[in-house]
Amino acid sequence: MAIYFEKETKTFFLEGKNISYIFGINFTGFPEHYYFGERIGRDELSYTYEANIGDSGEAAIPGEIHAGGKSYNVYRSEFSFYGNGEFRECSFQMMFKNGSRLNDFRYETHEILAEKPALAGLPSMRGGETLKLTLKDMNSEMRVHLFYTVYDDAAVVARHMEVENRTGEPVKILRAYSFALDVYGNNHDLLTIENAWAREGKPERTPIPHGFICVDEKSASSTRRHSPAFALLNKDTTEEHGAALGVNLIYSASFTLKAEVSSKGYTRLTGGINDFDFTWELPAGETFTTPEAVLAYSGEGVGGMSREYHDAYRAHLINPRFVKAHRPVVINSWEAVYFGCTPDRLLPIIDAVSGTGIDTFVLDDGWFGARRNDRAGLGDWVVSPEVFPEGLAPVIDYVHGAGMKFGIWFEPEMVNPDSDLFRAHPDWAISVPGTEPCVSRRQLVLDITRTDVRDYVVEAVSKILRENKIDYVKWDFNRALTENFSRALPAENQQEMHHRYALGLYDICQRLVGGFPNIFFEGCAGGGGRFDPAILYYFPQIWASDDTDAYMRTQIQYGTSLFYPLSAISCHTSICPNHQTSRTVPFKTRADIAHLGATGYELDTTKITPEELEEVKVQVAEYKEMEDLVLNGDLYRLENTFDSNYFAMQIVSKDKAKAHITAMRALCRPNDEHKRIFPRGLDKKAVYEVVNNEYDLCLRLSGAAIMNVGLVLPLKTADGKMPGDFRTFTFRITKVE
Repeated sequence: MAIYFEKETKTFFLEGKNISYIFGINFTGFPEHYYFGERIGRDELSYTYEANIGDSGEAAIPGEIHAGGKSYNVYRSEFSFYGNGEFRECSFQMMFKNGSRLNDFRYETHEILAEKPALAGLPSMRGGETLKLTLKDMNSEMRVHLFYTVYDDAAVVARHMEVENRTGEPVKILRAYSFALDVYGNNHDLLTIENAWAREGKPERTPIPHGFICVDEKSASSTRRHSPAFALLNKDTTEEHGAALGVNLIYSASFTLKAEVSSKGYTRLTGGINDFDFTWELPAGETFTTPEAVLAYSGEGVGGMSREYHDAYRAHLINPRFVKAHRPVVINSWEAVYFGCTPDRLLPIIDAVSGTGIDTFVLDDGWFGARRNDRAGLGDWVVSPEVFPEGLAPVIDYVHGAGMKFGIWFEPEMVNPDSDLFRAHPDWAISVPGTEPCVSRRQLVLDITRTDVRDYVVEAVSKILRENKIDYVKWDFNRALTENFSRALPAENQQEMHHRYALGLYDICQRLVGGFPNIFFEGCAGGGGRFDPAILYYFPQIWASDDTDAYMRTQIQYGTSLFYPLSAISCHTSICPNHQTSRTVPFKTRADIAHLGATGYELDTTKITPEELEEVKVQVAEYKEMEDLVLNGDLYRLENTFDSNYFAMQIVSKDKAKAHITAMRALCRPNDEHKRIFPRGLDKKAVYEVVNNEYDLCLRLSGAAIMNVGLVLPLKTADGKMPGDFRTFTFRITKVE
């Protein structure tokens, strides 16, 4: 890891794990991008600039001689602004008091910092050598500080921007994206992630036309429709081969990410806070900080890019206290009893899992206030005397007495109109005075842009956590924001509301996680409605989807793994017929797929057979054998469940000494093909033992044979029967020589 500045050529060389990120200050004083990709030497790359001869429509840069069409519109930008001949998507726009939106930012100075400073009020990657590049507006005293951070253990560059107002009067920010990057080539595909409730994580690969493609959220919830992530791919890039350049935004509210193809042979990537219905008043002397964007590069295809993100987030984003620690294997009460969570319903569930290895019981919705259904009680975070006349202590003590930990569900950002909180403070719910608020799921959203509301949320949750021996919290967020309005903000600041909501959320999370450092927090948002790196900064794992159907989960977990490690993906084994799809899938399959993440159970254990309870014991033991791979291993996606009858994932230890493969055949077809899967990431020269106990398989093969010849998925069970639909095949691979 190194950041180096060549004074003579004014070139910055940023070097991380196997990558180089290179840009220079050109003859106008503007930072111009040269290269981002596989590690190269510290060569002088300004020769790659080509004058745009013959385009008489280009505007000259102010103060420069118009020679050969030199203008901002042809530069490969590290930062782009409105006006002065820049006609592409800009990363920054502001308005002065006189209404002018014109800027002309050029290099002023730079610093190389041993470690990146924390971002004010925002989660971000930890550590890493950092370049701080300061640009000054030639028309005013505005400054922009661009930050670049590199790491020696992950091929990523973390970028964000700070806007500093030194003008002596307030200015209005109209757009403040986190980064801009112009890369060579105009014939790429863009890989994005589409989300919808119960079918999150669908990858979509789209050719980028001239013009631009945009993915965004306007709901103040990061992944209701799209994920704050995409990847720029060469046409020949596959899962295993070719260049992949990823962008992932550490942000939880309304965002936009854009890819634009220019007529000059370059593709611009940019994005950050969504500038739709956004402005920010920046007073004199103050600074505005954008969320951090994490850019990853791999020459080993989409899979290689994923592994770089996984390593980066495990090492530098997720709470180091929990990132490599054993994850709770939970039994959650929701699909077992829903709102009927009385002690007489809960204690038998706890008894049933005794001795199975399940180590955490989670009490879900229905334990507080008047919450007997979804129409009342949200916001009243007091234990219901109707449901728990002696409080939570007897149930908690029962759980702890059974050798398990106790977890509890909250939805602290929400309120029901039928609640004591709303009756006392109706103005705390987001709404526009004089209008009927939009009610979704019979609930409203609390205005956590307000200090008094945040203080209530923190104290209400803290009181429950202080007064009870709680080990685990599930934090839910079940609806999007529909009114971009805060009663606490003046009219001229109303378009700041969505970003202020995100800042309020981070303040609450920081206070609670910091105040209760021994409690394990899990994120949730009506399933995967807020699965982003910012939430992972506070909560080590996130519920990926309310859809627990194992077949659908192969897709959901496949797509989520494109940017996030398996350890961050919360996955449960549920009952069949499944509550979301009514599909019936073998019990083993449900567990095998759930083991490809932070595992648990979501069912009524009093209604499954003694044989199934014994199977749970086996399943949990198998998961614990592979848990270190889930927490630390390298992921290889061997079969794409979206375009195949098969699904397969492999996890390999960093030292290549062991691996685990889970494969699934969706539909069983008579006289089917002899399907092989081709593992990856092993030591070619080593000898491995390959075991599948269910099919009495035990082989000794070289790593080279395993990867090149492949493993065959059985067509029949060990007793000669057809395996049936949705059957999984697991392989344990262990180095023996």
